[in-house]
Amino acid sequence: MKVSQATVFNSDALSEFCKTHLGQSKRKLVFAFGSSDSLNGPLVEQFLPFSQSDDIVFCSTSGHFAGQQIHDEGLCLTALEFADSRYQLVETSIANAAESEKVGEDLARKILAPDLKHVFVFSDGLRVNGTALAEGLSRILPKETIISGGLAGDGSRFKKTLVGWNEKPQEGFVLLVGLYGQKLESAAASLGGWDAFGPKRIITKASANVLWELDGKPALDVYKQYLGKHAAELPASALLFPLSVEMGAADHTVVRTILSIDEKTGAMTFAGDMPQGAEVQLMKSNIDSLVSGAQGAAEKCTLSGPAEFALLVSCVGRRLVMGQRTEEEIEVVQQAAHSKICALTGFYSYGELSPQGKHEKCDLHNQTMTVTMLRECA
Repeated sequence: MKVSQATVFNSDALSEFCKTHLGQSKRKLVFAFGSSDSLNGPLVEQFLPFSQSDDIVFCSTSGHFAGQQIHDEGLCLTALEFADSRYQLVETSIANAAESEKVGEDLARKILAPDLKHVFVFSDGLRVNGTALAEGLSRILPKETIISGGLAGDGSRFKKTLVGWNEKPQEGFVLLVGLYGQKLESAAASLGGWDAFGPKRIITKASANVLWELDGKPALDVYKQYLGKHAAELPASALLFPLSVEMGAADHTVVRTILSIDEKTGAMTFAGDMPQGAEVQLMKSNIDSLVSGAQGAAEKCTLSGPAEFALLVSCVGRRLVMGQRTEEEIEVVQQAAHSKICALTGFYSYGELSPQGKHEKCDLHNQTMTVTMLRECA
């Protein structure tokens, strides 16, 4: 596998990257991460003609990187040229969260093949129920196929997220990248590092990813009680105080954050399911623990040899909490990879899709660092 990377902020830098790395004999898979403003800008228009010779995946972010430095402007570009493996892309539009499971099933059927090894997912971050999307994908794809990726971001604005392939990225799209071949090896894992606090509460009224009541009380009122002065800044401030949700067993918990709130009805919409009857607990940050969580996720991604490429998807909430220390979680992933040739790219998201560890099913996570590592065996 050959990996070429650059972060470009102007037309000249983009032209140099394209001239040096694209438009050659072998078709390349290119990841282009940028803010929603950047993906609506002139660099994308300049980039699109190269989709005739290569495949360009666009995804909006809440911060992006190619290497270890995080950016909010420009485009972070990573071009992958596989030696023996192949890839396929499929995408579809989605109108609302209720379609998420069916969209996952339909896309999975289109990408399914006997030698499918890994599936990357890039999804609209506001119109999708990530739990249902992951469930739909997992129902159709073989258990041995690893699924990872994330929901597109829009900084801390929560206004619009963009995804696209070989055309100007748009709202309301879900895209899969299937990787195939006997020589391809991948691993993915996700860990958080948040600390629980306060009493445990029971979800007494919820529907899919919409939460109404905790312990028989309006959930939004309970949440605001704990947020105190941060309540006026909802939904963005909810990124600082996610919920730990027990998914059927005490040893299987996921972290959930709010996408939107409705002050009139008291409804709280989350990125993934909030099962009625489940036990939840508020969480708060410890920066050292967050960094350790990123390291732990990378250490779970064991391959038979040195990783050549890693895609990192981390939550925007982690970035808001960690501030100037955010790049530490990228640095520890690089160190934990134990590979001098491993090229990193990734973005800050509205939700992460990954198994928690090896041989586990893909699920939606919030407030985690999700790491995927790839290599082509000789």
